[in-house]
Amino acid sequence: MNTIINFMKRHYKILLTIVVLSATLFAFNIKSKNESDPEKDKLLLELLTFVIEKGHYSPAAIDDTFSKGVYKDYIQALDPSKRFFLQSDIEEFSKYETQIDDQIMNKELTFFALTYERLMKRMDESKGFYQSILAKPFDFTVDESFNTDYEKAPYAKDEAELKERWRKQIKLSALSSLTDRLKIQENKAKGIVEEVKSVDESEDDLIDNQAPTTVKKTVTKDNEKPKTFDELEKETRDNAKKSLDEYFGFMKDLNRNDWFSVYINSITARFDPHTNYFAPDEKERFDVSMSGKLEGIGARLQKKNDFTEISELISGGPAWRGKQLEAGDVVMKVAQGNAEPVDVVGMRLDDVVKKIKGPKGTEVRLTVKKVDGTITVISIIRDIVEIEETYVKSSIVNKNGLNYGVIYLPKFYIDFENKNGRDAGKDIALEVDRLKKVGVDGIVLDVRDDGGGSLSTVVDIAGLFIDEGPIVQIKSAGRRKEVLFDRDKKIEWEGPLVIMVNSFSASASEILAAAIQDYKRGVIIGSKQTYGKGTVQNVIDLNQFVRNSSVGDLGALKTTTQKFYRINGGSTQLEGVSSDVVMPDRYAYLKMGERDVENAMPWDKIDAAEYKVWDKNANFNKAILNSKNRIAASENFKLIDENAKWIDSRAADNTYSLNLVKFKLAQAAIEEKAKKYKPISQYKNNLSFSSLPYEVEQTNKDVVLKEKRERWHEALSKDIYVEEALNVLDDLQTKSMTKQNVNSKKDKLVKS
Repeated sequence: MNTIINFMKRHYKILLTIVVLSATLFAFNIKSKNESDPEKDKLLLELLTFVIEKGHYSPAAIDDTFSKGVYKDYIQALDPSKRFFLQSDIEEFSKYETQIDDQIMNKELTFFALTYERLMKRMDESKGFYQSILAKPFDFTVDESFNTDYEKAPYAKDEAELKERWRKQIKLSALSSLTDRLKIQENKAKGIVEEVKSVDESEDDLIDNQAPTTVKKTVTKDNEKPKTFDELEKETRDNAKKSLDEYFGFMKDLNRNDWFSVYINSITARFDPHTNYFAPDEKERFDVSMSGKLEGIGARLQKKNDFTEISELISGGPAWRGKQLEAGDVVMKVAQGNAEPVDVVGMRLDDVVKKIKGPKGTEVRLTVKKVDGTITVISIIRDIVEIEETYVKSSIVNKNGLNYGVIYLPKFYIDFENKNGRDAGKDIALEVDRLKKVGVDGIVLDVRDDGGGSLSTVVDIAGLFIDEGPIVQIKSAGRRKEVLFDRDKKIEWEGPLVIMVNSFSASASEILAAAIQDYKRGVIIGSKQTYGKGTVQNVIDLNQFVRNSSVGDLGALKTTTQKFYRINGGSTQLEGVSSDVVMPDRYAYLKMGERDVENAMPWDKIDAAEYKVWDKNANFNKAILNSKNRIAASENFKLIDENAKWIDSRAADNTYSLNLVKFKLAQAAIEEKAKKYKPISQYKNNLSFSSLPYEVEQTNKDVVLKEKRERWHEALSKDIYVEEALNVLDDLQTKSMTKQNVNSKKDKLVKS
């Protein structure tokens, strides 16, 4: 979870002072800007370790134990499926297992240079493997199998064994795809509509043997001549080759700097899982993800072999408004205004993006090949593009004669560069006000899958629901704790409140849930516990620490500088926030929390802050008890829990037959078992969700936004968890609340 909380200026100044006092520590004067500049790499290595050691909350000792950890993480990151390195390579690398700490301190790059050069060599050899393997038909009558548990698998002892591993990997993916194609053809003949796996594998399916995506396909009888087994087999191999060509095309785009970033992050990760290095491009993407906006044309791009294709237009952006560029168009050339166009065919995707992006008000001209094959030049004036999916959205629903609001917050976003820019705190306040104006009787705030964000926005959001008081406690290494308060006595919403969480709600989401829970201001409902990230990260621009250097952009470091604590004194680190009402979910038994991550910082506790528990929830305990009883009696929730246990048990099934008959039998058995859990995806709560009046006006003008909202509302109408959250709002109602809201609605009707 790459979550930034806030940028603490005082820590920045401390680090800056340290650097100034260290005389010529970083006084390099490097003139080269070459991408493969070893002096830049040495500078970066020294700078990162120095800043981490001085600024990290609890820096690890850089010793042999540290070295072994870096070695393990780095080799695994380079070759997670053990499809490139040979055992002889690993034996050669292993002599550095306890020397990496010394190389870090001495700014040596021997180990990195060796592994990088060897990886490039092995990757180049692997291209020949898959091309020769896919050049001839597979024999699916052979009785053989393949184990996809790469962690336990040994490295191949020689090239022949490695090629055999590639053959089995590709054969397994091809077998899965072929089985699907055969099934589709059989169903076509029968005119059956059925859920089948997509036959267009991603490169991840082919390389790592992940389960292909399941999509709904409608098949009907037609006059199309059925394909023979041999035709389908060849079609499968052709598709596999295309996907692998695209994968290796992507790998070719990675340069030495990209791989050095992998090495650097293997080092930073040994301090804790959330200390990361951002290369310049990654830092820019991180800023975009936090602010939810960028300057450009508003189009998402993807690489297709040597070509750059428009995959999506961002609603409201200049490309979308211009109505000339379309998804599927291929960008051939890019020109800045009237300048000479630059051919971008074969160019790295990141480099193409850099040429297309630019400051608001400037012109970019794209020479594109349209879907119909025509070539045209499209002029676009760049603008601020807001990524709508980043921002809060809300919906209203009527249940048992009462109106409720559902607010979804995907991220605690903020624009650090613009104090007047959008941030989650202001936007949630606005949505709450809008919901009040339409007379809702309760609010569900959904932070499921919300990985966190800005700390200041958490304080603002929690403050909407209490009069005043502490929200979170923060502690830096060797310093006293700091308590962040909501000092505004105004309460934006006094009515019933439910916070929805799951095991992927992390960091800022956990601060909010913990504060609401400690005040007993609302009911926390969701997974057994949240993710368990109780640390604060600062993002530090590394360029600020280097004097007299023309080395180019060094990027940034996100490092853990603080831990935060609940107002009751407990940490959310590892333990997360336990839900008041636990709802079974599909991932309940899988190991995916902070507690399952190596090098996670420990749990601890500090003194509680002074706060007053909310005393206006007369039905608080009753609502929790009622919900628990409903869940315990629900056949749907029982089925979800049983499904979760089955998913967990299947995680150990790593061996697959490469014989067509046996594979089909095994898949049929899995599909038969899965049928039992089909009602989970078919569930409907029979509730109707709709947009607020202001958004109805927007969707009438924006068909893309309208479609997105309709999809969201449909998802809500199938969400058993949202339904139970609304049931809790029902139980939190009191007679006085209901009477007051009914009278309020009558007043609004009279005034209108």
